Amino acid sequence: MSQAWNYQKGLHTLGDGTYAYLQPNGSWGWSNAGLICSGEHALLVDTLFDLRLTEQMLVEMRRASPAAKAIETVVNTHANGDHCWGNQLVRSAEIIASRRGAEEMVELPPKKVAMLLKVARIVSRLGKPGKLLTRALGRVGLGQIAAIGEAAEFVLEIFGSFEFDGIELVPPTRTFDGELALRVGDREVLLVEVGPAHTRGDVLVHLPQDRTVFTGDILFVGGHPIVWEGPVSNWIAACERILAMDVETVVPGHGPITDKAGVARVKTYLAYLQTEARKRFDAGMDVAAAARDIAMDDFSGWGEGERVAVNVHTLYREFRGEAQTPDAVAMFACMARHHRFLHGHGR
Repeated sequence: MSQAWNYQKGLHTLGDGTYAYLQPNGSWGWSNAGLICSGEHALLVDTLFDLRLTEQMLVEMRRASPAAKAIETVVNTHANGDHCWGNQLVRSAEIIASRRGAEEMVELPPKKVAMLLKVARIVSRLGKPGKLLTRALGRVGLGQIAAIGEAAEFVLEIFGSFEFDGIELVPPTRTFDGELALRVGDREVLLVEVGPAHTRGDVLVHLPQDRTVFTGDILFVGGHPIVWEGPVSNWIAACERILAMDVETVVPGHGPITDKAGVARVKTYLAYLQTEARKRFDAGMDVAAAARDIAMDDFSGWGEGERVAVNVHTLYREFRGEAQTPDAVAMFACMARHHRFLHGHGR
């Protein structure tokens, strides 16, 4: 990489009028964003998980560039809340996402997540009686309640520092399929849809003149990616598309700024997991057992190892030819169990 980027919270200058906003340590909810300025014009790549964090980012951006005081365009790279739930603070801008990304965005509103977090806090405070109650409710058909009980402590650990109350979902005002070319002053910006992969409608933001790309969550650096949607083959193809670009600076959705080596590493991870999951699927091993059995030694330094449980689940769906995406709460319960396994707390 031509420049060693410091992984520190805040705004980093990538070049004339281009910035990355980083949020270490890049784990659950701690996403990156970007700012592209030219003259009086500005485009924001993603907002953040809650209003407090988004406002902090916007204040820093306005200090760095006068153009950021009146952001004209926002691009949401995908539907996950840590990349779009701050939209209400830039609602006067044109907000752009892929069509599939916009459709997915309205399916899990912030109010629902705020409610789930409150239930998780109640269950956690009740301790063992709370868990027993949710399990009993699960046995009589209230499966999501049982899943919340299973996932409560894990969900609080990863999301407890965010504030979801008061967030209004502000969806995109413009959508596209495939590719969309934009101008920000005299800068060319290309939006490239590469989903479904991480989510249903993932988008890359490519600046050809700057040899820079903002990848959204097609790239996690230093942490396990999570394949909510798949197919994994699409995600591998998205990595190949970035590798084919004439780019030098790669800003991931989570983690430090990287280059093509970081992209190649994620591609290697996905291909490895795909191969290993297939072996265990063919051997008749269930998802949980397969996730525990796959050796992740080559990626032992990466965080969020519990995501392997979801990734194997998604791969098994692909192998079976199932199209329906599973319930997110159920997937957090699966990750909670895998998290306990990884940290020696049993099942």
